[in-house]
Amino acid sequence: MDKMFSIFLEFLLTLKNITFAFLVSWIQFFIPPSRKCVQGEIVLVTGSAAGIGQRLAVEFAKMGAITVLWDINKGGLDKTKELIEEVGGKCFTYACDVRNHGQVKSVAGRVRTEVGDVTILVNNAGVVTGKKLLELQDEEIEDTFSVNLFAHIWTTKEFLPSMLENNHGHIVNMGSSCGHIGISHLVDYSASKFGVTGFTQTLNYEIYFSGHDGVHTTLVSPSYIKTDMFKGCKMAYPHILPALELQPTVSRIIQAILTNQNEVCIPRMVYVMAALKTMLPVSAMQEIIKFFRADKFMDTFQGGKSYGDTLSTEE
Repeated sequence: MDKMFSIFLEFLLTLKNITFAFLVSWIQFFIPPSRKCVQGEIVLVTGSAAGIGQRLAVEFAKMGAITVLWDINKGGLDKTKELIEEVGGKCFTYACDVRNHGQVKSVAGRVRTEVGDVTILVNNAGVVTGKKLLELQDEEIEDTFSVNLFAHIWTTKEFLPSMLENNHGHIVNMGSSCGHIGISHLVDYSASKFGVTGFTQTLNYEIYFSGHDGVHTTLVSPSYIKTDMFKGCKMAYPHILPALELQPTVSRIIQAILTNQNEVCIPRMVYVMAALKTMLPVSAMQEIIKFFRADKFMDTFQGGKSYGDTLSTEE
């Protein structure tokens, strides 16, 4: 009897905490929490030679952060460095192929020695091949997972220990709407992004339940953005699911990071689609995908895998 009463009390306490969490979330929806200061923080951005990575690095530099740029594209890194220096920022560049675990470990060691402990890690580098599963070479599948998922894990293992030791830090992982709702011709890409979603969510639980309340994670799940990564791709009814403009998307990501938001989907319609997928029968979800012509999204794809470009751009 006492055990049943104890379980009942624990249930009531859990219900109270859940209600409070919902209330706080609703308040923060209308009144966002104050933005944290990143001046002097060491921010590492992978895939920072162009696209989202480049814009994020410049924005952090504007706020006084010390930026560390990783990319396989040396020329693009130099361009990003120029942009950062133009706004008075300080940055360090490292040519790094994040597919290579050994190279990640080596360059991470150099960063710790030459710059210091990274306090904000933005895993942004990504690739897309745009082929059906049976058209993919095995090496292409391995590359997709190496860049889009495993690199996130390797860099996190390198820089998370110092964050936990100091109870101060932030891991930002670039996922995708495809990490919630998969798309035809993107089997390898979607699977890797589903992996990023699961990795980030579970990492958040590990950090939270270990008592490190000063270390945060953010999962970013944007729809397709007007960069070269999904060049030529189209979705029906763009007023409902539009192609995202680069700068407003970067601003939304920065807002999520500075307010320690755990997950952000851009646009908000992605939340709706992800919720529908969990509630509706598979056959019903297939009809919704057909309605938005998402099954033909990659038919007009004009991109091609070129590591010098693609690793610089996510989404």
